[in-house]
Amino acid sequence: MTAARILVIDGNVAAVRAGRPLRDDDGLMEALGAILNDAKLEPAFVALMLSPPSDADIAREIGSDVDPDAVFKARRRLRAAIGRRHGAVLADTYARMITPGPYRPDAQNAGRRALKNVCLDLLAMTEASDAIARAKTQYENADNMTDRMAALETLALHDRPERAAALDDFYARYADDPLIIDKWLALQAAIPEPATLDRVRALTRHTAFSTANPNRVRALIGSFAQVNHTQFNRPDGAGYDFVADFVLALDPKNPQVAARLMGAFRSWRALETTRRERAETVLRRVAAMPSLSRDVHDIVARTLVDS
Repeated sequence: MTAARILVIDGNVAAVRAGRPLRDDDGLMEALGAILNDAKLEPAFVALMLSPPSDADIAREIGSDVDPDAVFKARRRLRAAIGRRHGAVLADTYARMITPGPYRPDAQNAGRRALKNVCLDLLAMTEASDAIARAKTQYENADNMTDRMAALETLALHDRPERAAALDDFYARYADDPLIIDKWLALQAAIPEPATLDRVRALTRHTAFSTANPNRVRALIGSFAQVNHTQFNRPDGAGYDFVADFVLALDPKNPQVAARLMGAFRSWRALETTRRERAETVLRRVAAMPSLSRDVHDIVARTLVDS
């Protein structure tokens, strides 16, 4: 099933790049419908089968000349297509997976939560107002962090007032919990839309962020560089410049974390020509800095030679 989904997405990646219409694979859609309607299957298994491969997995499968925007569009379209084709069953499954009573961390209930939250995401991908409202309701009424975070992650992918309200509420609820605020920063850094770079810049000035706190740096800058494939790999090179400039400012204070951030450039040779050239230019700019730490210099040198 995973190989089939990659092939479907890969075909649509090529279609995006060529400006051709995207297609739905009826065989795949029928198979997913059969899985959804099979009551004998474990919820955790169904959740796994309904989850398309990640952007990174698809890029590795393509291997070269990768366009992260095309990968993202094809993957998002597949999720939206599943949400439209199987909306009624997904909504029914979501309702059935709600477990009454107190939160239980056992494997069975974890599987039910996983399936419920996959259904939530696929339904929201259709942009239907009732699906966004369902995510908002789950966020507000969740009695555990798994469900609240899943709802917030779903809302984060949609530029609507519900997202801004939930992000503000989340910070207000958990401002005193460092680990949860790391998640809050990481989630915003990973939003795959053009406004995210400015959002990340603004968050570096937020009271919750400090360059002296490695966890905060990894959460915000690391998530942007390593998770947000479309915005780190912006075709204008602004994502590369931002991360490189941050690394150069951080290097004298914490070369180990700075070097780890530069690791986001490891796959630059697999990108399409424009992005590849911009990434190489930034890598060579960093490599030419005379006061570079050994940690960062080694990462950059290996990235330029061995990638």
